[in-house]
Amino acid sequence: MSVQLPKRELRRDSERGKIAGVCAGLGDYLNLEPWLVRVVFFTGLIFSSGFFFVLYMAGWLILDKKPPNSGRHNVDVKTKVWQGGEPPRDAFRDIQREFDELEEQLQSMEKYVTSNHYNLQREFNRL
Repeated sequence: MSVQLPKRELRRDSERGKIAGVCAGLGDYLNLEPWLVRVVFFTGLIFSSGFFFVLYMAGWLILDKKPPNSGRHNVDVKTKVWQGGEPPRDAFRDIQREFDELEEQLQSMEKYVTSNHYNLQREFNRL
């Protein structure tokens, strides 16, 4: 049994970005905090005589914009000490709430599948 990891794509993240979202998108792609990428970029901008500015502009023009988060619940659990995030107790509470919602949905589907209405509808569809 293998777990399919989501495909990682380099995109601009304008929701978390300060100017165009290039550093935030790069941080998301590299699994780094956006502020760390911004510090490295700004340091490179100062010492590279414009090379990092050209790279940023190219990223702004070439990279696609990341689609907005479409109502999906995203619970981030802190995995390393240096990562910021919500305390484990809050993350556990959020995960528990999502499992409870899934349990309610499963119960409603099970109730429908075992009802007479479902059997009657299935018989009509066979005709």
